[in-house]
Amino acid sequence: MEKAFFNVVFKRHSIRSFKNKPIEDWRVKQILNASNSAPSAGDLQAYEIFLVTNERKRRLLAEAAYQQEFIAEAPIILVFAANPSRSASKYGKRGEQLYALQDATIAATYAQLSATALGLGSVWVGSFDEKSVSKILDGNDLRPVVIMPIGYAAASPELTPRRKIEDLAHII
Repeated sequence: MEKAFFNVVFKRHSIRSFKNKPIEDWRVKQILNASNSAPSAGDLQAYEIFLVTNERKRRLLAEAAYQQEFIAEAPIILVFAANPSRSASKYGKRGEQLYALQDATIAATYAQLSATALGLGSVWVGSFDEKSVSKILDGNDLRPVVIMPIGYAAASPELTPRRKIEDLAHII
């Protein structure tokens, strides 16, 4: 069983080209359920997930992400937003400034790995104008952290080299 998990981890790559093919509802639900099972500080789940299917909103998100047009190609986009006030209620400033961001990114990671396990492609987009994305989503006090287009991959990217473990992991 653990072998299957590592296959998913090593199979995941950033996909920036999507087929014009809808994603089945059951796959979307699996991804959202996986995100919902992600750990969070104090089990508060200090994040919100926006499932964007509307074509106009997908285009607006691509514009807000500095014209990264591939975003609009994906049939769905998940936007993960930190909910700082939810975390601050228990953890104060640290919850507001850090834990809510961590909660949102962990949930996004679970979504990305789930998409891969389900035969879908995705990419983590962090380069965007936060105020514009918040306005598109009517996110009020939320802080957008990740835009994640998801769909069936139209192309396989070249593998990028990774750092050597010896350079990355430090024994102290």
